[in-house]
Amino acid sequence: MTLTQDAAAAEAAAHPRRESVYRPGHPVDIRRTVGMLRRGPGDPTMVFDGAVIWRTVRTSRGAATLALRAVGDEIRASAWGAGADEALETVPALCGAHDDPSGFDPSHHPLIAEVARRSPGIRLARTNEVFDALACAILEQKVTGLEAFRAWRLLVTKFGHRAPGPTPRPMYAAPTASEWHRIPSWDWHRAGVQPPQSKTIVRTAARADSLARAFRAATTGDDRDRVLTSLPGIGVWTSAETRLRALGDPDAVSVGDYHLAHEVGHALTGHRTDDDGMLELLAPWAGHRQRVIRLIFASGVSEPRRGPRLTPADHRRH
Repeated sequence: MTLTQDAAAAEAAAHPRRESVYRPGHPVDIRRTVGMLRRGPGDPTMVFDGAVIWRTVRTSRGAATLALRAVGDEIRASAWGAGADEALETVPALCGAHDDPSGFDPSHHPLIAEVARRSPGIRLARTNEVFDALACAILEQKVTGLEAFRAWRLLVTKFGHRAPGPTPRPMYAAPTASEWHRIPSWDWHRAGVQPPQSKTIVRTAARADSLARAFRAATTGDDRDRVLTSLPGIGVWTSAETRLRALGDPDAVSVGDYHLAHEVGHALTGHRTDDDGMLELLAPWAGHRQRVIRLIFASGVSEPRRGPRLTPADHRRH
């Protein structure tokens, strides 16, 4: 065996596969629930492999890998690495165990009612990884998804931690906040991250623990927004994106998104709208507006493209 194979064999022997079964008691579509956390098809932290979703987890004992598969009414999880048991504990939250749809009335609009009836397994995932969600959102500020996903892939692969287990391709757990803080300026530049975004991540990384505690302690969306937007470079869009991934916030709405208002307007009225119009359309579902947005995405109804796809600018040349 090669040195790499020897190391892999030693790791497997020291930390064999651990398994658990989650029985949620209600339908869960893991592809639409857990899968929405994937940051593009090349995401090094999440891979779709047939019916299995592979996801890396950074635990207190190091990087771990989860493999999730729905079998009947069960979600079967396997985990590898020193933090395997800790990773298995995250499965219920990832699969929407904390998502409470009480009070949600889809009947305010026929499309929402139909999709809710047809897709009862859409739940809101919760990672509890506040800084990771925040870093992703900051990378996505004012750029195309293609640019943001590329930056995430390059930085996590270089500065993250190789994931254990028989993953379908090499996978990595995201860097810790202190590791994000130490990324050199030239590596941000090579990844195509503009200085305002890299500086915001570095500043935020220095306060990651206290920020996460305050964010989790906040009990309303407005309070969570105030925690995050108190920092330079973080606005309501970034806060909403963090809320929906880290806490599965059912009411988070990404005001200021380039496409979202157009898509919501088209789905609910057949016409484009702006942010104010979107908020008015979503008002009947106050407390569950993110849930409605997820159902709109699941409906397949989408505004037709009006022009050629935006070509990303290569800021590394400047």
